[in-house]
Amino acid sequence: MFLQRLSDVCRTTSFRLAMLFLALFGLASLVLFGFMYVEVKSFMRSKVDEWVLREEQDFGRRPLDDIVRRLKDRAAGEADAGRPMALFDKTGSLIAGNAISLPDSIADAGAISNLRLSGLPGRTHFRGVVRKLASGDTLVIAQDIGELREFNEVLSGAMALAGAIIALLGLAGAAIVGAGAVRQIDGITRATKDIITGDLSRRLPTWGKSGDVDRLAGVVNDMLAEIERLMHEVKGVCDNIAHDLRTPLTRLLAGLERIQRRASTTEEYRLGVDEAIEETQATLRTFSALLRISEIEDGARRSGFQSVDLAAVTADAVDFYEPAAEEKSIAMNFVVEGAPPLTIPGEPSLLFEAIGNLLDNAIKFTPEGGRVSVKILGGLDGTRIAVSDTGPGIPQGEGEAILGRFYRTERSRHTPGNGLGLSLVAAVARLHGMDVVIGHPPVGSCISLHYARGGQAI
Repeated sequence: MFLQRLSDVCRTTSFRLAMLFLALFGLASLVLFGFMYVEVKSFMRSKVDEWVLREEQDFGRRPLDDIVRRLKDRAAGEADAGRPMALFDKTGSLIAGNAISLPDSIADAGAISNLRLSGLPGRTHFRGVVRKLASGDTLVIAQDIGELREFNEVLSGAMALAGAIIALLGLAGAAIVGAGAVRQIDGITRATKDIITGDLSRRLPTWGKSGDVDRLAGVVNDMLAEIERLMHEVKGVCDNIAHDLRTPLTRLLAGLERIQRRASTTEEYRLGVDEAIEETQATLRTFSALLRISEIEDGARRSGFQSVDLAAVTADAVDFYEPAAEEKSIAMNFVVEGAPPLTIPGEPSLLFEAIGNLLDNAIKFTPEGGRVSVKILGGLDGTRIAVSDTGPGIPQGEGEAILGRFYRTERSRHTPGNGLGLSLVAAVARLHGMDVVIGHPPVGSCISLHYARGGQAI
């Protein structure tokens, strides 16, 4: 189990990215430490070479007797053994200076190089110069580089230790990041399996870190919410179709059977057929409305959008439904407030249909002698079309439900209609990027279509 979890961690993108950054950081650190090592070593060696060269030039200008005297004085004064100087004759015997041996092999006489000198306890590695004097004698000037070698070893060890610590910390960090990614993936996997089994209310988990996975999960959750809404809507539509069409079909069947049993004259048959045709046409109107809503929600008509003057479209709808209002002695007034032009991108026929459905509902449910008001409000925040009436109003808590298909606040269903008018309004609003706002004034109801400036059709 542990090996499986470790394998899952190693396969995550987060772990691989962390390892990639660790490798890049390690390479950058190696280059930096290498540069520091070379520079520090070069600097310390240059200081040694500078001293050796200065002393070699100083002795080179002096006569042999003066060189011997200075070396004897230096040796008598217990000079620093870390900087030995000695003069040897032609046979290699020590004339004056520190008790060291003449180097056996010299890479380049007269040039500064690394030397191995014996005679000084605890000191072997030196850097210096071996110079042949005009007299044939040999002058050796050197400085111990043991501390430089120790410094190089310490620095190399420190770099190696730092590299190991960085590698361990990087691996631990990559493992932690990978484990977090595995937890996220496991949570998403479990939620996805639940959704596959039918739990559409389940959502992908988020951790509130605004990371890439959280942003993707948020988008998927929005999609799942829309799918759940559509699935519930489809189920509700199927149930409502069965409920709402059962009554007219039952009436149609009963009417035909009644005609078959009772009709005896041509006139009775004609009246029965007329009733059957009327019931059939009502049923077809219901199906046509459903197909109309599906067509609008599909969004295919968005490609034909143009700039639409809401005031002009609304005025046409008011003129079209004004005779129906006059038949019920309903006063209808139309007001435009705001700076024109009140335009939005859309399709005039669909907007006319949506506004017309609002007016049809308002007239249908407003009693005789009532009032229907249509107002367009334009401002910096957008444009609003409000249709209000003095009818029975919309019950509290049913503001969202009335936008569903076949939903009717009138439970007895005596008023003509199929409960699809506001569903079509909601579909047109979504297509145009508008919000349907249900108001609850003291008298009647108020339904508004609000288009926010900068809004986009969805």
